[in-house]
Amino acid sequence: MRRTLLAAAFALVPSLALAHPGLPGHAHDLAGGFLHPLGGIDHVLAMVAVGLFAAQLGGRALWLVPASFVAMMAAAGVAAMSGVAVPMTEVGIAASIIVLGAAISLRLAMPVAAADGAGRLFRMFHGYAHGLEMPETASGLLYGLGFVTATALLHGLGIGIGLAVGRLEGTVGRSLVRVAGSVAAIIGVALLAGVA
Repeated sequence: MRRTLLAAAFALVPSLALAHPGLPGHAHDLAGGFLHPLGGIDHVLAMVAVGLFAAQLGGRALWLVPASFVAMMAAAGVAAMSGVAVPMTEVGIAASIIVLGAAISLRLAMPVAAADGAGRLFRMFHGYAHGLEMPETASGLLYGLGFVTATALLHGLGIGIGLAVGRLEGTVGRSLVRVAGSVAAIIGVALLAGVA
């Protein structure tokens, strides 16, 4: 588990170095997009939870659930940048954390297609929020590449944690995952109460 966390930290360091205000042009657009998902607990929780849920499902879900999440999120980001309106975005984001946290906590087992289909609406809300909050002067392509990269890394972190915890013996690993899912769901409820 230490190796996974260390690898994630090293992966983030070069991009964080680009995040200094006042950087000219494209580096600032890419860094701004990369940092956006990392700037809010709602996005971090949801993206790590997607990876954790994928690890819990195992098999093809390890790559399919995160990959389809990123693809749909990117499409929703483009829609937001194009001026398409999606109502109740923050409610949808909070609901995604509740549902993902509950699914992890309850150790829901489902076919990959069902897990993928169930998350489509939530992906839309997250991608839309990223695209909507893009600065007007930013390059849409670079900003989008930044938030897609950060999202993929957060999914990878969740997968790494899920696989590492899964190697723990007995009920310890399952208990840790259930506690993590429960905490995420509770935070999601608090976020929902704040936006409702």
